[in-house]
Amino acid sequence: MLDEKTRSTILTLAQKKITIRRIAKLLKLSRSSVKKVITSQSSQPPRILRPEKAEPYRDEILELYAICRGNLVRVHEELQEKGAQLSYPALTAFCRRHGIGTQPQRRAGRYSFEPGQEMQHDTSPHKAEIGGKRRSFQTASAVLCYSRMSFLQCYPRFRRFECKVFLTEALRYFQGSARETMVDNTSVVRLRGTGEDMIPAAEMEAFAEHFGMVFRAHACGDANRSGRVERRFHEFENNFLAGRTFDDWDDLNARARTWCDKKNRAQKRYLKAAPIELYNVERAQLRPLPLWIPEPYLLHQRIADVHGYVTVDTNRYSVPTDWIGRDVQARETYREIVIIRDRESVTHVRHPDPEGKWITLPEHRPERRRKRGSEPPQELALLLRRAPEMESYAKALGKHAKRSYGFALRQILRMLADYPRKPLLDAVRDAERYGLYDIDRLETMVLQRIDRDFFPLDNFGEHDD
Repeated sequence: MLDEKTRSTILTLAQKKITIRRIAKLLKLSRSSVKKVITSQSSQPPRILRPEKAEPYRDEILELYAICRGNLVRVHEELQEKGAQLSYPALTAFCRRHGIGTQPQRRAGRYSFEPGQEMQHDTSPHKAEIGGKRRSFQTASAVLCYSRMSFLQCYPRFRRFECKVFLTEALRYFQGSARETMVDNTSVVRLRGTGEDMIPAAEMEAFAEHFGMVFRAHACGDANRSGRVERRFHEFENNFLAGRTFDDWDDLNARARTWCDKKNRAQKRYLKAAPIELYNVERAQLRPLPLWIPEPYLLHQRIADVHGYVTVDTNRYSVPTDWIGRDVQARETYREIVIIRDRESVTHVRHPDPEGKWITLPEHRPERRRKRGSEPPQELALLLRRAPEMESYAKALGKHAKRSYGFALRQILRMLADYPRKPLLDAVRDAERYGLYDIDRLETMVLQRIDRDFFPLDNFGEHDD
């Protein structure tokens, strides 16, 4: 079909008395097409009216759409059972054209913000290899709407405690706070209500008041209202997490902070500047941080169990033995677990994952009971005083003796007292050389040397004569 511009050209050339043959040759069209345009005397392309296959079933489609709860697949199945010759694409196209089950699209619109006016905050689930394991976690992000300065951190889970930890770090990173913080309708911040009617929880409202800001929530389903922060998650997942592995949570968050620094210094085409350049303008309009910034914490009332541990988030932290059965207070910060009893306290490094770990300080480790016979027997010291030449054999005998170690040493002491010293030492040297640690065999070797060296057969025969 010829477009409007081509049809207008044909009509203009025809008014100049140019023949149909020549117009067709100039525009590389057929003469019949040129003739039809000249005959119609209209530059608008004719509207082609084609009968819609689904039109005869319009009433049935509207009825089935309500019965099948808007599922067009089920509507199509029901129509086929009734003998309708209609394809599924024809049904969906008919519903789109006539607005059945669809809402008219609206313009997204644009939002403009003054410096220091608003900061957007949201979270998104992600996965990465941390410590050799594939883990799920929540990525928290905050973005200053004017300059697009962003900050991200990752947490195994995201409660009000982690929310206050993250926002504290974000405001320190931005060195100030915006007048409003836009969030979605999450229960982490919200007490009740949605959108403009959202009422934040008392502890979150007090937290925001300390930094001179207020929480606001956008309407449910209005994702464009938080577009500044939503855009950063896509880049974080497909740029930062792609192909990277991390040693632990601290390594992940440290590298995420470095990545944010890099992105905030990069030139943005849609801004025609880098976020850090616009931030230098916005920083003067941010509300300054308070002189004292409290560290977020949770308090837990616990009783030290019979094992000498206090449980926080399924992880057990050791305490002194005399605290067993006593009431204690566990103060949980993001980095530490401080267990307090009266005026005494014990500080542990907090384990971020609730994994049922047993965490014990060196001073709380109980002394292990020594196994019976683990100490060197007294006979060893006596033997080494009498025959220091046997030290290496006597120590090796403790690993290879078939009987008890002490009994074997007592047997050697008996031989040292009963037999001559030289044949005994020679026998011990040969036994050690060949790895012989049977005491009966050792005594046989000693007796053989005594018989050969002290009672020669030749001397015995001359004495008889």
